[in-house]
Amino acid sequence: MFGFIKKSLDKTVEAIKSVAPKKKITFSKDEIEGILLEADVEYALIEVILGEIYQEKVTREILRSKLLATLAYTSYKEPEFTSPFVELIVGVNGAGKTTTISKLALRYKNEGKKVILGAGDTFRAAAIEQLTLWSKKLDIPIVASKQGHDSSAVAYDTIDSAKSKGFDNVIIDTAGRLHTQTNLANELKKIHRICDKAHSGAPHRTILVLDGTQGNSAIAQAKAFNEMIGVDGIIITKLDGTAKGGSIFSIAYALELPILFVGTGEQPENLTPFDKYEFVDGLLDAIFEEESTES
Repeated sequence: MFGFIKKSLDKTVEAIKSVAPKKKITFSKDEIEGILLEADVEYALIEVILGEIYQEKVTREILRSKLLATLAYTSYKEPEFTSPFVELIVGVNGAGKTTTISKLALRYKNEGKKVILGAGDTFRAAAIEQLTLWSKKLDIPIVASKQGHDSSAVAYDTIDSAKSKGFDNVIIDTAGRLHTQTNLANELKKIHRICDKAHSGAPHRTILVLDGTQGNSAIAQAKAFNEMIGVDGIIITKLDGTAKGGSIFSIAYALELPILFVGTGEQPENLTPFDKYEFVDGLLDAIFEEESTES
């Protein structure tokens, strides 16, 4: 797991090296500020981090403790539920929702669970087609309809089918139109209501998919979706394709929401559970030289 996360930080590490080409045992606060900015940590958060460091020279352990503190909300506790476990996947177009759904579905299937998909993004014909192709490739059933069909009806039918056929997991896609549009907010709220009508307590988890290449600009998106329907956790996609890996600190800190997984490649198996210790250490390995243990 650590290998996947560390490898996905390659572009962020390269960005860091442009301002800190040489590893050292300690850095000044100004140097740390430059490093964190280059990794796309939000400036306001950098001020908070540095404001809590009172030493002139910043060591690996000092910075590690401060970075981990920004990720204090990344742990997640699964709610109590009656099977099937229903997840609603939200996010704007282009964030990688459909691919992420396929990755989640494969993960559950490999755990021995029966999974069914719901093609709830009825706004785009391409979204239905793409998810249907993934369902065939992974040999996972799907409930889909035509473009323009009521997305909440798709959600209801998917959950109803899962209950009658004894499925363990239901993953429902949703439309990803711009988060500023009122009709999207109303549609998502309706899907939430209909899910609960189909299966009391559903959706049990609403996951927001964020494009890692957008860096800190994804925070506004996330806040909007959280205000619309409430988000339980985040998946960061395309981490391997961005130099903005440090934005994860800003996103987690600003939203106080758990980061569940990170996308570390295009293949269905490239979905890695987020581990804050492995993520922080992966970045620090690129910055700090190991201290000598010799006396």
